[in-house]
Formats: sequence, structure tokens, C-alpha cells
Amino acid sequence: MVPSDADLLAAHVAGDPRAFGELAGRYRARMWGLAVRILDHPEDAADAVQEALVAAYRRAHTYRGDALVRTWLHRILVNLCVDRRRASVRRPTVPLADAEPADVRPDLAVDLVTRLSVHAALAALPVAQRAAVVLVDVQGWPVEEAPGSWRSPSAP
Repeated sequence: MVPSDADLLAAHVAGDPRAFGELAGRYRARMWGLAVRILDHPEDAADAVQEALVAAYRRAHTYRGDALVRTWLHRILVNLCVDRRRASVRRPTVPLADAEPADVRPDLAVDLVTRLSVHAALAALPVAQRAAVVLVDVQGWPVEEAPGSWRSPSAP
């Protein structure tokens, strides 16, 4: 039987030395994907994920169970990313697609323009809205599971 996220977090708080590592392993890649879209830089994203996981490790005893553990982890990460964006003066960069055979990508220019347009649209959003778009539209989170503070006040 696979332990739930809440069970792993509780086991970590109780002293299980492997529980948090398993929990972090479940979400590290998704957290990095979210962070890189918010911070626009892979190394900054990796640093933010590491910092968020350390913070969650240390503050696991404060988890109240009001939200999913995954939501709690992502909220910690988003808060760190927002703080980093506020402190950062780095200009956003757009990674170019790896070269692929012509039959796989018949029009590389159109694809590049689309990527740049999407990146520019995301960059124009406030950080909290960008995080919500990435979580729901890019990573496929159900809207009901996205942290409530990211939805507009008029949303149900």
C-alpha cells in the first residue's frame, strides 16, 4: 500500500528519516516546472525548489491539514518565487527549442513565435496569476485543488 502525502508528512514529523524524501520525490519535478515558469531561469528555479523543500522539512509540524500536502508545498514554493521575483533584476529569458528533424516540426518559426508569445503573455501577468495559470493550464491541476488565494474574489 502506498502511503498518502499526509501520512508521509506525519511520519516525517514523528521522526521517520525516509518519509520526507519520498514526499519530496513525488513533487520535486512539478515544483521545478512551476518555479521555472515563474522565475524564468532554470538555476533560480532549482534554488527555489530546494529552499522550499528545506522550509517544508523544517516547518512540517505546522501543517494543519486545511489543504492537500501538495498544495501546501506549492504554496511555500510560490511564496519563495514571489519573494525572489521582487528582489530580482534579471531579465526573463526564453529557452529555444532543441533542433528536431524537419518532419517532426514542419514550421519551426511558427513554433518559436508561439512559444515567445506564450512566454510574453505569462510574463505580463502578476506572479500569483501566473502561478495559477501554470498550475491549472500547464500542469493540469483541477481548479478546485488550486490554492484559493489564486482565484479571483468573484470565483466560487
